[in-house]
Amino acid sequence: MQRSVDVASPRLRRDPEGLTLVAADGHELRADLTRMLPRLRPDRLARELLVRAAKIRGTSIKEAPTAVDATAGLGEDALLLATAGFEVTLVERDPTIFALLADALDRAERVDTLAGPVARMHLVQGDGLQVLASLPEPPDVVYLDPMFPARRKSAAVKKKFQLLHQLEAPCADQEGLLAAACAAVPRKVVIKRPAKGEPLAGRRPSYVIRGKSVRYDVIVAPLPPDGVPS
Repeated sequence: MQRSVDVASPRLRRDPEGLTLVAADGHELRADLTRMLPRLRPDRLARELLVRAAKIRGTSIKEAPTAVDATAGLGEDALLLATAGFEVTLVERDPTIFALLADALDRAERVDTLAGPVARMHLVQGDGLQVLASLPEPPDVVYLDPMFPARRKSAAVKKKFQLLHQLEAPCADQEGLLAAACAAVPRKVVIKRPAKGEPLAGRRPSYVIRGKSVRYDVIVAPLPPDGVPS
């Protein structure tokens, strides 16, 4: 299914390999979900921290659990969830990142081993807070990756994230983002954080799945701000 992509921006170039973001210094970025293939093998997927954090028990009444990735970026985390069986709505507000991700999904659905998961990935362009507020029914999981603040030493930041930060700064409204996620009344909110970072908006999680460089804070069955389920 061809997704709508606006390539009018001078920062984007269409190559035979796919849509490419070209920075002023000549560095390039292309979203490529095939790079995730080693992590999608069944023996590795179950050990992925995000998959462990998002796992939902007792969803037999549904064909598949549902997730909203409210900060989709280049779609790699959403691909992990989709491969694990989730129907995933990916929300991306920046038009350039959206175009890169849409192009990556179009190319990935032509790869046999990715076609199934990609069919469960539904891309939406918009602000995550607004999309969460307009969901027709509560999802099982809301996933938030508000991006880590840029480190002071630019050499310590991967070039990919430097380019992304040029387009979309780390989330400034942490309280609003978390409130919108909780107001959607999912069964859990999963939040990606630096291993030693503070909880998003100061909200203490129900439990944590820890890795060496990142962790996933999990808030189970969160209530909306007024404390009354919708």
